[in-house]
Parts: sequence; C-alpha cells; structure tokens
Amino acid sequence: QVQLVESGGGLVQAGGSLRLSCAASGSIFSINAMGWYRQAPGRQRELVAAISSSGSTNYADSVKGRFTISRTAWNAVFLQMNSLKPDDTAVYYCNFNVARLGVRGEYDYWGQGTQVTVSS
Repeated sequence: QVQLVESGGGLVQAGGSLRLSCAASGSIFSINAMGWYRQAPGRQRELVAAISSSGSTNYADSVKGRFTISRTAWNAVFLQMNSLKPDDTAVYYCNFNVARLGVRGEYDYWGQGTQVTVSS
C-alpha cells in the first residue's frame, strides 16, 4: 500500500504565507506527477498546482505568481503559498501518481487533506 501524509495547514491573515508538505511511504517503485488540489465548501475540487517527474510545473490562473510547487527527487512535494487571500480558504489535498512495486500500472493516491483558512 501507499500512504500520503500532509502537514502545514492552518489559520493565517490575508497577505500571509503558509507552506504545505506531503510525503509518501509504502511499496513505491516510482512517483510520477505530484500535485495539490483544493476544495472549498460547496465547490468542486480543483487543481492548484502540479509538478512532473522532470520538474515541469503548471498552476491554476488564480494562484500564479503567489504559489510555488516543488518536490524532492523521491517522495515529497511542497506548496509555498504567499500573499494568501480569503478566496484561498479550502481543504488542500496532495495527489501522487505512483507505480508500485510488483504491481502493474500507475495509480493515484491522495493525502488526508489539510485545512487552510485565510482571514480578511
């Protein structure tokens, strides 16, 4: 099995910063793309940022210039969030596309979610 553990959420005032982390463990052969998604109350889950195994990144238009995604060579991804706005309030989830040891194919795994609340 594969487990993803997130950390770093919390309450911050508008204009502040937070850094989210997510690390994977378990029977992993390789990790391909990694990403961060968020879901606000009453809204669909949306992609915030993603990073490929080669380091290519893409961002939602709403966070470009404020958020930065990065990853380690092996099993962790980070999201540095600056200039936070109340609209960024949501539960943030990490997502890894994983090839498992001894298992054919690649599968998506999700973190447990971490709450980010930005007060005005």
